[in-house]
Amino acid sequence: MLVASAMFSCTSPVSMDSSLLHPRLAEAANELLPGNQAMDAERVAELNELAAWVGEELSAHGHVDLTFICTHNSRRSHLAQVWAQVAADMAGLEGVRTFSGGTEATACNPRTVAAMQRAGFDVVVADTLHGATNPTYEVTAGPALASMRCFSKTYGHESNPGEGFGAVMTCSSADRGCPVVYGSAARFSTPYLDPKISDGTAEEDSTYDARLRQIGAEMLYVMGRVVEGK
Repeated sequence: MLVASAMFSCTSPVSMDSSLLHPRLAEAANELLPGNQAMDAERVAELNELAAWVGEELSAHGHVDLTFICTHNSRRSHLAQVWAQVAADMAGLEGVRTFSGGTEATACNPRTVAAMQRAGFDVVVADTLHGATNPTYEVTAGPALASMRCFSKTYGHESNPGEGFGAVMTCSSADRGCPVVYGSAARFSTPYLDPKISDGTAEEDSTYDARLRQIGAEMLYVMGRVVEGK
């Protein structure tokens, strides 16, 4: 969670290629680049730890898997999964693969989907293999970029890496409930406030949009730091 005090602007000389993205998403991503955002110093330290590990894994193995974990795999973990992949693609980092999961499975919340669409992601229902109430959404960030598949699942689901991955905890509940993430090579705590707090209110869209933007800005910062350290 970002803290209001001790904020400073994050700058980065890294060139992030937004031309890969759909036009509306490219505009959103450019607004979220380091230098346009302010982050709390403690938060930056947490993100730097994640960036350092990603860089070490890429240098050592040529690839790295990141699984973003939240309790229900319905909101924040999906937003982090797609933004981390977009950020890696924009930074030209080959070998980065992103996933998401929960401590239990529910569904990718339609409000999450709507927020992605408002930001400029192309999101369509691909199938209902995991049940009519848990559709698989195909998310595309740009015409030449590989699509991402989002549906709710536990982090140990067969579609996720079983070992050697970085576990990134995106909610406090999962962070407390999973002190050990089985199969992970490293564990990071970067919790976000749950946009669910505004469900059914007049602030619903703005809350989801704010969380999408926060997660996007932080993932862009992380991947930019990876490039700086190469």
